[in-house]
Amino acid sequence: MKKLLLLLFLIPSLLFSAPKFTGGDCSFCEYTFPNGQQYVGSWKNGKADGMGAKTFPDGQQYVGSWKNDKRDGAGTYTWPDGTTYVGEFKDNKRNGHGTMTLPNGTAYVGEFKDDKKNGYGTMTSSGGQKYYEGEWKKDVPHGQGTETFADGTTYVGEFKDSVINGQGTMTWPDGATYVGEFKNGKRNGHGTMTLRDGRKRSGEWKDDKFLGDAE
Repeated sequence: MKKLLLLLFLIPSLLFSAPKFTGGDCSFCEYTFPNGQQYVGSWKNGKADGMGAKTFPDGQQYVGSWKNDKRDGAGTYTWPDGTTYVGEFKDNKRNGHGTMTLPNGTAYVGEFKDDKKNGYGTMTSSGGQKYYEGEWKKDVPHGQGTETFADGTTYVGEFKDSVINGQGTMTWPDGATYVGEFKNGKRNGHGTMTLRDGRKRSGEWKDDKFLGDAE
């Protein structure tokens, strides 16, 4: 990590001082590709290998570890709009644990697989407020998780393709709770609603409407 931070700091001066790469092995050389990409760093057998930085014509930049011409290991990727990813790479893609921060300050900290949020992770707002924590699959909440809504309502339970689906518990700011089944983000199936005054409605629900008491 110390090497990565040092490389980030030195990039502007390195681009002007690094010797030109001419082939083979080089611990620190610079090369500009025909397509406009520019790489400065370590080379092995004519390929980027070790610590290095690559800048793309559209302003994208990667600084970090390389292996056999691919992003591999710890690194930082920056997009022109200000989006950043700091974490692990494998086979040129975000793979492993990392942090992605969007221009508006929203951030995801957790696991990635093939450039997508996958595994366990937490999404927070620009103010640092956690609004989803749990399992992800192919960039969306999927599995067990906790979602906190803007009005303070919380849901703890199952998600499917980013939608509340399955068994879970919904708690409202006034203290009311619902424990039971959900489908397409609404109370559907069997469940128990407990109001703030302690009264309960236990039975079948459809699209957030109570159908009747359980026998």
